[in-house]
Amino acid sequence: MKGIVVFDTSHGNTKIIAETISETLKESGIAVDTFYVKDVKKLSAKDYAFLVLGSPTKFGTMSLTVKGFLGKVKSKEWANKPFAAFDTELRTNIERRESSAGEKIAEKLKENQMNQLLPVLKAAVLGWKGPLQEGEIERAREYARELAVKLKKGQ
Repeated sequence: MKGIVVFDTSHGNTKIIAETISETLKESGIAVDTFYVKDVKKLSAKDYAFLVLGSPTKFGTMSLTVKGFLGKVKSKEWANKPFAAFDTELRTNIERRESSAGEKIAEKLKENQMNQLLPVLKAAVLGWKGPLQEGEIERAREYARELAVKLKKGQ
């Protein structure tokens, strides 16, 4: 089984979460390719068993680059494949339960008939540019471990 983790980042916080998820999946015995969203030239569902996609939250939604990437996730090719979504956002937005990039990503992937394995991971940043709130890297590790268990059960 091999998956792909794709992320956008503005100030490096979402990249840290993406790399943490990738590393933890690899430690769990799952092969993963990790890409900054602008580096994904061609995407084929034949190459990957699952997708993990993340974006910083800006104005309640995902980045324009991630929105464009979602156009490459053709619904017929990716139908029934598992996915997980994550984002980074201000702690105050999370506390107020405001709309987020991860939720928008999950909605779009579910519209493409993909299977969401876990709730969206929302990693809190303390300011517009960060840093990540203390404990968020460990939360991302726990999330990835739980994701690995679910992916292995689906084998």
